[in-house]
Amino acid sequence: MIRILLCFLLTSFVLSATAQTLTLKGKTYPATDSWDFICEQYALNGSAKVQIAKTDKGGLLQLSVETANPTNVISGTVYVFLTDHSTITCSDKGIREVKDGQIISYYMFTAAEMNKLKKVEIESIHFNIKGDGKRFNSQLGNFTAVNRKAYFATAFDKSKKSHDTAAAISKLYQ
Repeated sequence: MIRILLCFLLTSFVLSATAQTLTLKGKTYPATDSWDFICEQYALNGSAKVQIAKTDKGGLLQLSVETANPTNVISGTVYVFLTDHSTITCSDKGIREVKDGQIISYYMFTAAEMNKLKKVEIESIHFNIKGDGKRFNSQLGNFTAVNRKAYFATAFDKSKKSHDTAAAISKLYQ
């Protein structure tokens, strides 16, 4: 009996330790892992971090990139393109922060949009970075982050080349 109880406690500890969360304005939400989407046009590091969280009224998209200038912001409308050729449009609510050399913006999803994201993979995300344009800066402008794990692949590599976003978002509801 003690062994069963000990195994149960250990299993619940491991499961809770591996669960991801997203914290916004002091409130914590269950979230997917953070995915690195390839963003070839972004000169600083070539990737954008994407994370989706489940909220009471729908969901939350956290979009972040590294920056050399913390006054830059991800702002404006964000377009989430799905593999079924549909688009989710996210309006800018002005929720942003700068943390650990990253500019981070948050966008809201409705419950219907989260239901769609549970079934259809994210193909890419189009976003805009604004900032001080007084000098040359290749970190400003429009960018597209593509759901790919690596820049290059071979024909012999049969592994999945993109992040399994739909499965991860569905898992938030189990």
